[in-house]
Formats: sequence, structure tokens, C-alpha cells
Amino acid sequence: MDSYLIQVNGQGDHVPLLDIHLKTNGNSMSLGKVKGWKPRWAVRASEMSKKTFNPVRAIVDSMKVEPNPKKAMISLSLGDPTVFGNLPTNDEVTRAMKEALDSGRYNGYAPSVGYQSCREAVAVYYSCPEAPLKAQDVILTSGCSQAIELALAVLANPGQNILVPRPGFSLYKTLALSMGIEVKLYNLLPEKSWEIDLKHLESLVDEKTACVIVNNPSNPCGSVFSKSHLQKILAVASRQCVPILADEIYGDMVFADCKYEPIATLSTNVPILSCGGLAKRWLVPGWRMGWILIHDRRDIFGNEIRDGLLRLSQRILGPCTIVQGALERILHRTPPDFYHNTLSILKSNADLCYAALSAIPGLQPVRPAGAMYLMVEIEMEHFPEFENDVEFTERLISEQSVFCLPATCFEYPNFFRVVITVPEEMILEACNRIQEFCEMHYQGAEGAQDLECDK
Repeated sequence: MDSYLIQVNGQGDHVPLLDIHLKTNGNSMSLGKVKGWKPRWAVRASEMSKKTFNPVRAIVDSMKVEPNPKKAMISLSLGDPTVFGNLPTNDEVTRAMKEALDSGRYNGYAPSVGYQSCREAVAVYYSCPEAPLKAQDVILTSGCSQAIELALAVLANPGQNILVPRPGFSLYKTLALSMGIEVKLYNLLPEKSWEIDLKHLESLVDEKTACVIVNNPSNPCGSVFSKSHLQKILAVASRQCVPILADEIYGDMVFADCKYEPIATLSTNVPILSCGGLAKRWLVPGWRMGWILIHDRRDIFGNEIRDGLLRLSQRILGPCTIVQGALERILHRTPPDFYHNTLSILKSNADLCYAALSAIPGLQPVRPAGAMYLMVEIEMEHFPEFENDVEFTERLISEQSVFCLPATCFEYPNFFRVVITVPEEMILEACNRIQEFCEMHYQGAEGAQDLECDK
């Protein structure tokens, strides 16, 4: 028997839209919009945009505090080595860019995964007997952040989960949640120079785990994993059959008494997507040149992951072609002294900062071994007037005009992060001000208890 359904769409004072459907033997057929229908605006933000949340911006933007007008602002918060001009890139790097621009050969579209010659240059630069690479193993991206985004997008589906370090770079969570991917946080251990709590890491793996992110050297910790610790991480990944997304943007940015080991050189059976770029080591974060290195010697990824990365790269048609044109020269002609000098400055600043902050009652810095950062524990029981690290850093700004990021930004409350790329005199002045601030607010055990009772 035929049935007829009249569906009325509309609300409020709007003229309803009559969309008449005729059902015949279970099949529905629309007769179209009828007279009286009027279009109306109904533009809404996408679900993806609503799920996109940057905790650093959310916390920093909510810090409604003005610096002390009597003291010049010292910002130790931004991981951009170019801010103060004390760490310029090398002349060979800028010369390579000028030549690429002047050649006129890099003004058009490139393949979405990058020029073949540029992929070859990256492969040659990073290839080694323990982890060989060819051009087809390299995907060029718009900065390391896009490399991480593509790697996550190709490895994980909505509803799956990824394992992320705590404390860790906030972008991992921002990207994952926007894609509908669950984030599970595994702990790093400050008392062990921020090594991974391997038992905790392995306990989080389940049938929906798509990958584990390993950030080495670390932002925000400035830690560098030893070869033996990396091998233990790989053993977990191998037992659980979980691929690794290696964020190695600070690769080779380690201090003289430490050695950097690319994780892919230590395993033949764990498939790894290693993300890197020019930003930090070559001191040009604004040039937005990154890459993914595909390490898959057991063919576990196979063609599917490679094809997926190719398709995903076609969404924005690849990184800047002029930087690509300069890439081979940047990689192969930058003099070793440039890297050495940069690391000498960072090591000197790290030592100065660590020594100065170690002498301040109530603070416990963790000595860094690389990258551009240092993490400092706040012994909150000695600063009872502050609820947490956010309040502590807010008051540090308002009283001393020193801006450090509260480690709540990195899912690790009651610490703060210091950027060590600023000029030496600013590091020393900032540490002096932090000492003055802590001496003003520090309470011994008895004083802290008295203040708690007063509350």
C-alpha cells in the first residue's frame, strides 16, 4: 500500500519549508521545494574547528597581567631562536636562498611531495648504513608541524588513540583532537633526566593505539635520550606492534658532552616516521621547510602509508618552492663551525641558567642536554600564596617583567619552561629577577603552614 509523508521544516517566525516526499513501496521520492520556501543564513563553524584547541594560546591569552612598567620585559617563553638577533643563520644559508630566488627556476608549482632533487638531497644528508634512505623515502612539508600533522593523519583514524609524552609539545594534542583521535599521555621522569616511564607507556597500549610519539631531543624538557633508553623504547614498540612517530626537529642540537642517536638507526623491525626540518638547527623557523623520513625496512608500512602520505600532501601542494630550491646547498654547504657555535652559545646559556636557578630556594631546575629549553620545578609548598604554576608565572610577569611559560601548557603543572636562546646578559638579568621574586615570596615550612592556617 502506498503511503504519503509531508515533512515540514522550519522554526520561529520563518515561513516553513515544505519538502514533500512520496513513499511508494518503501522507496522515497522528493517532489521538491514548494512555493513559500525562503532561504536563510545558517553558517556554522565546522566540528573540526571546534575540536581544535591550543592549550598554550588558551593559557597565555587568559593571563590578563601587565608587566612591571619600571622593568624592561624579558621574554623567556617563545621557542623562536631568531627573536633577539643573537643567533643569526649562516651566510651560506641566506646565499642559497638568494641564488634560488635569482635563478627564476622556482616560481611555479612543485610536486606536492617536493622536487625529486630536493628529496634526494635530504635522503643523502640523513642516510646512513644503519638507516638507509632514498628520495622516495622523503616527503617535504611546510615546516615540521605539517610533517607531524601528515604523519598523524596517515597513521590514525578517528576513534583510535596515540601515545604522547607528558610533559610534551602541545601541538600533538591540538592536532590529534581536531582529527577525532584520542590522546593518552605517558609520563616522563624528571628525576631521571626526563626519561620515559616505560612501564606506564606500555600499560597505555591497547588495540586502538595507532602510534607512539617520541620527541628527542625534547621540547619542553631539553632532554636527550641515551642509546640504551631508545633501545628500550623500541623494544616496547616492537612487542606491542605499534609504529613510532619520531619528532626529531631538534636532532643533532645536543651539547658537547652528549650524543644524539636518531631512533631509526637502532631498529630494523619497528616502522618509523621521523619528522624534522630546517627551523631549529639552521635557525630559520619562518621558512617553513620540514620533512618526513620513512623508515620501513621490514615493509610493514608497505605502499599504503606511502600512498596515503602522497594523497595527504596534495591538500596544500607542498612547501615553498624557493626554499626547496635552496635546500641542497643549505644541507651540504653550511659549515660545521656554524652548528658548533650555535650549540656553544646554547650550552653556555643552559649552564648559566641552571647554576643560577639551582641556587634559588624553592626552585629545582632539571639540567638540559640539548634543544633550547630548561624545565624548572616550583616547590609549591614554599609559595603557598600561589595556587599553581600559572599564578606563579603571572605574578613573575607583573612584578619582575619576566615571562616564562607555565608548564601547565605542557600538561605538567607546577613547573615552568625557560627558553635559553636569549642573549647571555638577558639570561643573567632574568635569573636575578627570578631570584628576587622567589626571595620575596618564599616561605619556609613553618611560614607556609602559618599562611595555610590563615586561609
